[in-house]
Amino acid sequence: MTSPDPTRPNLAAHIERGLRDLRDLVALQSVSAQGRHLPETAAFVTRLLEAEGFTVRAYPGEVAPVLVAEAGEGPRTLLIYNHYDVQPEDPVALWESPPFELTERDGRLYGRGASDDKGELASRLAAVRAVRERNGGRLPLRVRWLIEGEEEVGSPSLERFVAEHAEELRADGCWWEFGSIDPGGRPVLFLGLKGVMCVELRCRVAASDLHSSLGAVIDNPLYRLARAVASLRDDGGRVTLPGFHDDVREPSEADRTAIARIPGDGQAVRDTYGVTRPLATGPAYHKRLNLAPVVNVNGWGGGYGGEGSKTVLPAHGFVKLDFRLVQEQDPARVLGLLRAHLDAQGLEDVEIVELEAHQQPARVDAAHPFVRACVAAAWEAHGAEPVVQPSSGGSGPMHPFREVLGVACVAAGIGNVGGRVHAPNENIVREHFEKGVAFGVALLERLARGSSS
Repeated sequence: MTSPDPTRPNLAAHIERGLRDLRDLVALQSVSAQGRHLPETAAFVTRLLEAEGFTVRAYPGEVAPVLVAEAGEGPRTLLIYNHYDVQPEDPVALWESPPFELTERDGRLYGRGASDDKGELASRLAAVRAVRERNGGRLPLRVRWLIEGEEEVGSPSLERFVAEHAEELRADGCWWEFGSIDPGGRPVLFLGLKGVMCVELRCRVAASDLHSSLGAVIDNPLYRLARAVASLRDDGGRVTLPGFHDDVREPSEADRTAIARIPGDGQAVRDTYGVTRPLATGPAYHKRLNLAPVVNVNGWGGGYGGEGSKTVLPAHGFVKLDFRLVQEQDPARVLGLLRAHLDAQGLEDVEIVELEAHQQPARVDAAHPFVRACVAAAWEAHGAEPVVQPSSGGSGPMHPFREVLGVACVAAGIGNVGGRVHAPNENIVREHFEKGVAFGVALLERLARGSSS
């Protein structure tokens, strides 16, 4: 029988306390899109941090308070970014357990925010507690923590906030708010994010709905929106806006090498969600997910959608879109290209309404010392080689951290391919929460020692 490694911390008590924190956090319905329970959740997070020796300052945001916390001392400083807001729970009927009650089934923990982002926050706080305990009640490095409540509505306050509070946020590296563990148990680290631009296209042809017989002489707003949407991409998913790809940077040799090392081709995603029309498989899967821009149709409305038929000519309609952008693409320029393109198609009456705050793409070089420290900590905590993705397919407010603070950002966390983030039955795997705490301990202590490998 192998003797236990005396250098590995016993984290069981910290994990259980972290899960209690997560249960309390999930119970707070901090839905930023609807302005629910945001000050209450900020106050609860403040109390959690203050109990661990953090000094917490709360600043007003456009939607919710922004928290900046600090604790510890030492030559190295780690910045952690998280958010306490969550997506709406709708449609509630599809949840198999109450969305705001953390519920365990078959080794998974279900609840809105269990993964995005309250599970990440709770696991990281558990790691801080463990490191303090192992160091006689003190943190052997400085930890600065920015926790906002507006991420799920585009972080409208954050870019200005980071610029105005740059000195409070300086650090040697930033541990970003998410990450995942693949079906084989390998931790997945992301070195960047795509940008995002969310818009709604609207079209109105009359002051009131009309009898459909008048379709012979009056145009249809849903048809005009269908024309607009169909003109934005081809059948392979490539965006067809003229000029859209002009600023897209060719992948570097390091990008190509990293992508070639990523295992799998998305089969686990296709199996988990029952995908019937994949746009990329094989080697193209990870290249497109990391480095290709895309336009998505998020939702469509207008006219009659009830049972049976209703012969109506709708007066108006709308369609919601998001553009995921890659390095060097500017959302403001893409917005201009979209307007020019619709006008050129004779769709001048299709209105473009900007939704939420646009976010620019951001990346960090894989050779950065902080990236190496995160890779080494992931090896230590998981006992498996990390998968390093040059970019996530998703988006977030990383750009000001890179451009204003100049800090390297690495996303490493506890998500999973079946985590159903933003959907009913959002979940984490209990074992992944435990591994997340272990990774946090390994990263904090490695940085405190000044080691990057």
